[in-house]
Amino acid sequence: MQTEVDEKPKYAVVAAVQLTNVSDVEFESSLTELRELAKTLGYKVVRSFMQKRSGFDTTAYLGVGKRQEIRDFVSSEATTEAGHIDAIFVDHEISPSQARNLEIEVGCEVMDRTMVILEIFHRNARSRAARAQVEIARLGYMAPRLREAAKLAGPQGRQRSGVGGRGAGESHSELDKRKIRDRIAELQLEIAAMEVERKTQRARRQDRQGLSGVTLVGYTNAGKSTLMRALTGSEVLVANKLFATLDTTVRTLYPESVPRVLVSDTVGFIKNLPHGLVASFKSTLDEALDASLLLHVIDASDPGFERQLEVTDEVLAQIGAQDVPRIRVFNKIDHVGDAAAQAECEAALRAQYPSCIVMSARRPEDVAQLHGAIVAFFQQDLVEAELFLPWSAQQLRGEIYASCQVLEERADGEGAFFRVRGEANAVKRLSEQFDQAR
Repeated sequence: MQTEVDEKPKYAVVAAVQLTNVSDVEFESSLTELRELAKTLGYKVVRSFMQKRSGFDTTAYLGVGKRQEIRDFVSSEATTEAGHIDAIFVDHEISPSQARNLEIEVGCEVMDRTMVILEIFHRNARSRAARAQVEIARLGYMAPRLREAAKLAGPQGRQRSGVGGRGAGESHSELDKRKIRDRIAELQLEIAAMEVERKTQRARRQDRQGLSGVTLVGYTNAGKSTLMRALTGSEVLVANKLFATLDTTVRTLYPESVPRVLVSDTVGFIKNLPHGLVASFKSTLDEALDASLLLHVIDASDPGFERQLEVTDEVLAQIGAQDVPRIRVFNKIDHVGDAAAQAECEAALRAQYPSCIVMSARRPEDVAQLHGAIVAFFQQDLVEAELFLPWSAQQLRGEIYASCQVLEERADGEGAFFRVRGEANAVKRLSEQFDQAR
């Protein structure tokens, strides 16, 4: 179930500093992403403020002139239909003092990029593991900001009595930091226990009926959830928002194939994802390590898709999944202009990435083509064999059809013969099982 946001519209502006080593394309791509993040939180961005500088202003991130320009805009009564701006989104992680000074000067709440992403993760986490990982990341973000908060609280907030065995003269921030460390340690133990449980469940899934795994990876909002639904015939959350889903979803490829294939979706990648979140969400990407095949989904309509490729490759390398076989899937080709523009784009992509698949998850014929490529991958190492099943063990007949593709079946007075195609391990297991049944 998706988190509800207030019906009353909230308005925001975004602000960003373009450093000298950042190209115009990369800068605009990051700013566009920030606007999408704001939209995901339920804000309507009414204006963007940009400034080129060699470095961030140590006092309040932006230069004095740009801060005054934003203040004038925010204080204008005609800014929005509601007559006010609720927040300013900053496209970098800034210090607590920079955030406080900027908030005082512009006259509205300031949210940096990390805070925005953490809030989105908090709203969208559903499973116990995802919620625990989000809490660790939020606590890690809060910890270094406690001292600044204590300064704002004034002298009464800086010192606390030692009553209760906490130590004489311990400050609020010291106590809070200790609580945060204890809570993070507790959550890490919970996550470790859940990870053991998840590995056991994955092992059971893979052992049961010779299931093979394919995992969707890629940039958030590249259409992975739509593709997941198309490939599995299941109802999974599809929303035009960044990080619409954080939890791994697993379904069976449909129509079913031999061998049966499990399809799993993973949390999407994003540019400039805070390091704490990369570490916290590593376990949500572990499905990629267990997969036999990765579908690397890329938004073909995004001019900056090459950066998407880089981000995904970097993160996969971080978790040790760089050597897992993969198919590059350029999705959303139907979003690339008219038919002529789509054909030109597709030709260019195929020339640059010869083994890729260019498609739209909304076109059944394209989905069928991808389905065929997945099945072909898993069938390339199948073996053919003949199995004999005596009449006394016909209750095992269903296991043959569940684990293998039956090419031919014939019978005599003693039992049935099956010529099958399947994974070597599955065929061997069935053969040994039938031998014991004789």
